[in-house]
Amino acid sequence: MQKPEPNRYEKIVRPRRLPDEIAAKLTGQISEGILQPGDKLPTEQELATNYGVARTVVREAVSQLKSDGMIQSKQGVGAFVSDPGARSVFRISADCFAKRKELVQILQLRTSNEAGAAALAAEARSDTDLTLIYEQLQSMQVATGQTSFETAELRYDAERRFYRAIAKACGNSYFYDFLTMLDGRIDANLRNVAIKNVMTSEWGGGVIGEHKRVYEAIRAQNRIAAEGAVRQHFENAAGRLMERADIADVTRL
Repeated sequence: MQKPEPNRYEKIVRPRRLPDEIAAKLTGQISEGILQPGDKLPTEQELATNYGVARTVVREAVSQLKSDGMIQSKQGVGAFVSDPGARSVFRISADCFAKRKELVQILQLRTSNEAGAAALAAEARSDTDLTLIYEQLQSMQVATGQTSFETAELRYDAERRFYRAIAKACGNSYFYDFLTMLDGRIDANLRNVAIKNVMTSEWGGGVIGEHKRVYEAIRAQNRIAAEGAVRQHFENAAGRLMERADIADVTRL
């Protein structure tokens, strides 16, 4: 078996969406104490002017912080930084819960598509394909050092490239096209939720082990094992997301 060679080309890093960027900046100001509990946020227009973005971008960013319990709105008054003691799982908004349910549904949909692609890739992959798949597995392992949003984002993007590389290796472009469409749906509406799910549910050696079993089965050109390993991972991932305490608590509101 030929040992995978290091990649000769630099990866293109996908830029973060503007609402995620603004939400991260505001979260940083709250974490650093620049914005204190009870402080009123500037208006949407003021924030939009300060950051040089549209008001719709600010509105989405603030909505994310409300979903996370970082910000509270008082009708007719404005948005305020929440007290840390009040930030609990019971404060998760219905909108956030709906997004997590949608993410579960997408994971369930990806199960059969990814399993089928892995089965075909185990038979059709070249050594070059295997090298690209292995590189993304390595990137996932490197990114698991620190559980910050930034490293979780790197880990999340590496995982997406891992399964895209498998889809490309399978010899049927429709698998890749379908996966790209699903990823686009996540980027449009669920990216922030997906990255936070990586931080809370998809971290650690156990999950990396699931991906490693996928790679090893494809490397061994074992179609049945590859299909089973992918199916097991996505079923586990959906199960971990559904079992998270914050989702269970929201259902009792």
